[in-house]
Parts: sequence; C-alpha cells; structure tokens
Amino acid sequence: MSTIQLDEKIYFYLLFIIPVLVVLFVLLQIWKKRTQLKFADSSLLKKLTPNKSSFKATLKLILLLLGLAALTLGLVNPKIGTKLETVKREGVDIVFAIDVSKSMLAEDIAPNRLEKAKRLVSEIINQLASDRIGIIAYAGQAYPQLPITTDYGAAKMFLQNMNTDMLTSQGTAINAAIDLASTYYDDEEQTNRVLFIISDGEDHSEGTTLDAVEEATEAGIRIFTIGVGKTKGAPIPIKRKGVVESLKKDNKGEVVITKLNQEILIDIAKEGNGEYIDGSNTEEAVNYIKDQLLQMDKKEFEAKQFAEYKDQFQWFLAAGLLFLFLDIFVLDRKTEWLRKLNLFNEKQSS
Repeated sequence: MSTIQLDEKIYFYLLFIIPVLVVLFVLLQIWKKRTQLKFADSSLLKKLTPNKSSFKATLKLILLLLGLAALTLGLVNPKIGTKLETVKREGVDIVFAIDVSKSMLAEDIAPNRLEKAKRLVSEIINQLASDRIGIIAYAGQAYPQLPITTDYGAAKMFLQNMNTDMLTSQGTAINAAIDLASTYYDDEEQTNRVLFIISDGEDHSEGTTLDAVEEATEAGIRIFTIGVGKTKGAPIPIKRKGVVESLKKDNKGEVVITKLNQEILIDIAKEGNGEYIDGSNTEEAVNYIKDQLLQMDKKEFEAKQFAEYKDQFQWFLAAGLLFLFLDIFVLDRKTEWLRKLNLFNEKQSS
C-alpha cells in the first residue's frame, strides 16, 4: 500500500501545450500537402522523394509530446510514501455543518454567503494542527461530506466542491445537521466535541432545532454558530453560466428577500454551550475561533499516516530527456531495414 503526494500541481498547466502542438502539427501537414500538390501530383512526389517516410513526422511528434509530458510530471515532483506508521496526536474533534440551501447564494456578503462560509471553514482548517475534523452539508436534509479525519487536504477538496445543487431537498433543517453531526464523534473518551454551524440562520425545522441541540449537549457536544449574511437581507440571484438571469420569486410572484437570522443562531449557540460568531470579518472570526480551541483540553489519540515520502521527479526527467533525445535523432527519411521489412505496406518506388 502506498500514497502519492504532488509537490507543485501548478505545473500541470504546462500540459495545455500538448493539444496546441497537435493542432499546429495537423495544420502544418495540411499546408505542406496543399503546397506540394501545387507543383506535382502524389505519384510524382513519391518518385521525387522515395526515401521520405510517411509516418516519421508523426513519430517525432509523439516523442516530443511524451518528452514534454514527462518533463512536466518531473516539475510537479510526485512523491511516494510507502511506510505507514502510527503516531500520537493531541486534538479536538470538530465537525463543520455548512448550509447549502439556495438562500446561501445571496450576495449581501461577497462573493456570496456560501463562498464566504467555505472560505471561513478553509481558514479555520489552516489554523488547526492535529485536531480531527468532519464536514456535513445540509439544506432540507443533512448529508455527510467527510467523516471525522486528520486529512486536511481531503477536507479542503470536499469543501471546495460543495454547492447549492448537491442536495435535492431544499429548505433549511438545522436539526437534521445537528442529529447527523452527533453520529460523527466515534471516540467515546473524547471530552471536547465541537460542532460549528455555518449558516444564514434560516430554519424550517418547525421548532425541533432546540430539541436537537439539547440532545447534542447531553452527548457532550459544544455548538458554535457562525452567521453569514446581512440582517437587512438580499435577493437570491438565479444564474446561468455566471450571468444573472432573474431573481428567485415566491408563489405570489414577488422577489424573495433572504435575511440573516441572528436570533436563532444565538439561541442555538447559547443552548449548545457555545458562542455565536459574526462571520462578516473572516480574520476576526478565525482568530476568535482559534483562541476558543486553544483553551480546550486536548485528548491524545493514535492516527495512522504515511511517512518517508521519496521524490520521484528524477525518473520523469530522465524519461523526458530520453524522449527528446530520440526525437532529435529520428529523421524524416525512411529507415533502411524497416523499409525492407515493409511493415506499413508502403509501395516500393521503381
């Protein structure tokens, strides 16, 4: 069993050169053929250039592309970790419940409420050292995104993929998110269990939210709420390919204005032995949360992780240079011994 790390993913953009070169090669071949046909027909051209290979140009292109691809992978520098070891870590179990209902598309906080929520969670993760984290998405129902883990890279990947179309049931059921979060904490000895609810406070769970909070606190879970949005509210844009087509309307045809409901978020945090945090200023919110987490007792736990990652860039660089070396020494003319074998069924010129 092994795992792979990629050091410099940004160099993958160099691979876009490959389709550009393919297109240029095809256009060049078309231009060459048309230009040659202006002077002589195909049969005469074959007699005039009997040693010209019809496939060597393509072979040279393939070697060049393979060389560029291998060199690009070398710049990315894949690392392979083959040793799995158990390490001792100390931390808190943290679950993030993120509201992905349509109201989170409101743009009263830039760029919109959902993107703001994702940025807040990402910045909080950046401040963590050895805590375990999990992620939940919720709207009309709650959906597990990432089980409790120490893999912050995976957490950020799942976080960035969250959107308002991932759940079919609309509405906002905070109670469902709390109930699901309660199942995440798999360590009975963990004394510090924290749930962050990131939302605009809209709640359609018909008064059952505080009941869910009470059950969660009895299970030893502290609930913090982070409000995103403005109390004056904003419409919900309906976009197509990034362009606003219309605004969401209710059954009466009136534009829906969604407002930050601080009251319900404050009540949840109060009942959950936590705090309500204004998410408008990312830096202030993250620093406050960092201080709160530092004050909590850390529990020691065991975690498995890959160690002794070894660089593999040298293999790709060597392969890339080999392909480019072969490309230089492959000529456009036919290879004599291949010509005698006639593997490609080419007609011999007289």
